[in-house]
Formats: sequence, structure tokens, C-alpha cells
Amino acid sequence: MKNVLYVLLGVFVGFLLGGVMLFVSRKPAGEPIVLRAAPTSAPIKVHVVGAVPRPDVYELLEGARVQDALDAAGGPLAEANLDGLNLAALVVDGQQLDIPYKDGVEPIETVELPGSETATPDPNAGERININTASLEELDSLPGIGLTTAQKIIDYRLANGPFAKIEDILNVSGIGPTTFEGLKDLITV
Repeated sequence: MKNVLYVLLGVFVGFLLGGVMLFVSRKPAGEPIVLRAAPTSAPIKVHVVGAVPRPDVYELLEGARVQDALDAAGGPLAEANLDGLNLAALVVDGQQLDIPYKDGVEPIETVELPGSETATPDPNAGERININTASLEELDSLPGIGLTTAQKIIDYRLANGPFAKIEDILNVSGIGPTTFEGLKDLITV
């Protein structure tokens, strides 16, 4: 009789464990969690003119500041007067930023005459090129720097901010110690 009791007890415990297993392994009730892509802000367009090396229309992320637009245009020229600008102000879509010149400084307009070639900066003329504000053409005029490397210099300073010293140009991909030796007397920050 004890054997029958143990068998019945075993069957009961088996059913009980089976029921617990079914309860634990059933599908959860309710709505499934759906992951959505993070919301991204739409780009805005800002027209930067005045005392910048590359005046143009630039596409920036919503929430960009005047400083971001200024950096996109290549930074301010040495003749720029930033005292009246709030560099931390937000820019809005369709805004025109006119970067003013210092008092008494007039913008130099180049007029291309038929049959003439546009002059490029001559790094041997004694004036050093500021790698924080130089345009693509100015950087391209440096020995050992082509258009691709000039664009890398501009991209680097946009991503990392202005160069603190001329040796920082070694951080730009494609510029090694040999190239730097040929540049160090021609550039400044």
C-alpha cells in the first residue's frame, strides 16, 4: 500500500511541477515593446557673409550656434570684428549672418579680368598663412599640400577646433614630419 501511495504522490508532484512549468513558460500578456529610432532634428540653412574666408550657405543641425556657422565658413578673418556678435546665440533656418569687418577695414573684392589668372597666395612672399582661417586655396598653395590634404586640414579644424600651435597640424592625416619641415616657416596660428 505504501508503494501505491508513493506512486500517487509522485504522479501528483509531477502534475504540479508540469503545471508550474506551463505557467512560467507561457507567453507574456500585454503589448510588445517596440523600439523606434531616436528623433533627429532637421537640418537648417544659414547664409554666412562678411569677414569669413568662404561666404556661402551652410547646412547645420537645428540648435546650432553662431560659432558653428562661423566655423563652417572657415572661421573669422583677421580683419573680422567679433565684439558685436553673440557667438553663443542660436541660429535659425534661413538666417543670414553678416560677420562685420573692423572699423576702417574694407573687404577686398577681386575682379577677374578676361584673360587674367586668379592670383593664389604665394607662401614665399614673406607672409605666413594662418592654418586656423586659411581657405582651401590658400592651404593648397603650400608646398606638399594638395587639395585633398587642404580639405583634411579644414575638416580637422572644424571637428576639433582651431589649432593651438603649428605643430598640431601633424595630427592631420597625410601630414608627416617631412611635410611639416617644409611648412613650419610658412604657417602660423
